[in-house]
Amino acid sequence: MTIDYAKARDTMVEQQIRPWDVLDQRVLDVLTELPREAFVAEPYRALAYADIEIPLGHGERMLKPVLAGRILQSLAAAAGEEVLEIGTGSGYLSACLGRLARDVVSLERHADLAEAARGRLRAQGIANVAVETADAFSWDTDRRFDAICVNGAVDGLPSRFLAWLRPGGRIFVVRGRAPAMEAVLVRSRGGDVNAPVTESLFETDLGYLTGAAPVPEFQL
Repeated sequence: MTIDYAKARDTMVEQQIRPWDVLDQRVLDVLTELPREAFVAEPYRALAYADIEIPLGHGERMLKPVLAGRILQSLAAAAGEEVLEIGTGSGYLSACLGRLARDVVSLERHADLAEAARGRLRAQGIANVAVETADAFSWDTDRRFDAICVNGAVDGLPSRFLAWLRPGGRIFVVRGRAPAMEAVLVRSRGGDVNAPVTESLFETDLGYLTGAAPVPEFQL
């Protein structure tokens, strides 16, 4: 059976993403134009536009389309901004951010996923996304970013992530413990990393970023 991916893309936007109040036209345009199937391994390509997480290997999963849309709308990356993405995965959200922002640095701890994502980005002609094979908990940089996208849940937001923000920058992250996780936008207030402003966005459930899961509690 031949799949009409362009039609599937339109259906995804109209039936999955718009109903969840993703109405930012720049975001909708990117999701409508970017071929999501090009970021999915062949065995799962027929599921590229389904409302499910798609396995990537190493226990990692591609985000559901609606969550990708809500992240992009919440982060609101502007054309002149520099973005840090933590967790490249398939490279799909990286590509979306690359279409919206000026420059993206994306961190992926698994070398094979990072290399595959680089290849997919090249194939789509997206040259402003740099995928680095690195763990966010050992990586560091002197660069500061306007926005940070964390593609995995955290029990508590690491202070090192806040330190990578420019004054007034923001982080999208999912925090808490299943099943009561919430997506939030955390804004830096100038140079004071200890006093961020947090805006609650919506409830969701997401796998933990490696190294950011809750510490198991000791029980007698």
